[in-house]
Amino acid sequence: MKLISWNVNGMRAVLGKGLLDIIDDMDADILCFQETKAQPEQLVDFDWPEGYEVFWHSAVKKGYSGTGVLSRQKPLKVWNGLDIPEHDQEGRVQNLEFDSFILVNVYTPNAQHGLARLDYRLAWDEAFRHHVCKLQQQKPVLFCGDLNVAHQEIDLARPKDNAKNPGFSPEERASFTQLV
Repeated sequence: MKLISWNVNGMRAVLGKGLLDIIDDMDADILCFQETKAQPEQLVDFDWPEGYEVFWHSAVKKGYSGTGVLSRQKPLKVWNGLDIPEHDQEGRVQNLEFDSFILVNVYTPNAQHGLARLDYRLAWDEAFRHHVCKLQQQKPVLFCGDLNVAHQEIDLARPKDNAKNPGFSPEERASFTQLV
């Protein structure tokens, strides 16, 4: 199985830059997109490559976050979110159940400049860990996406300069350690 995960930073923008041709060239079984920044009705006019099932989970706030999955295999079940209203407004989690595994496409919240959203991020991380653990009781879980964290110093340039930046704070790194 060939699975590709890509933070597109705006689905409509990359569609205008040849995404459909890129999808054909990638020849993936499953493509997971993050930061789609689009509502499903904004994406229906595109001729998605033949043979793919297409699933979107958009933020309530238009033009913000969102995720999408294209899959050649039809999932047994598809549902969105963590089943926690405070965390399910931004279109950040898609769950697709297949015969032998559950796929979770995730776009983890950024802690933002000055770590202004760190408390929310850490609460979200805990809810996501719980979600994955709960799913693992049913089938093996494969999660992919933009996790918005550089876990170890080797994962980014100038770690000492970035020590208190979003995505590399000690709190986010410790939280991610609990997930992996």
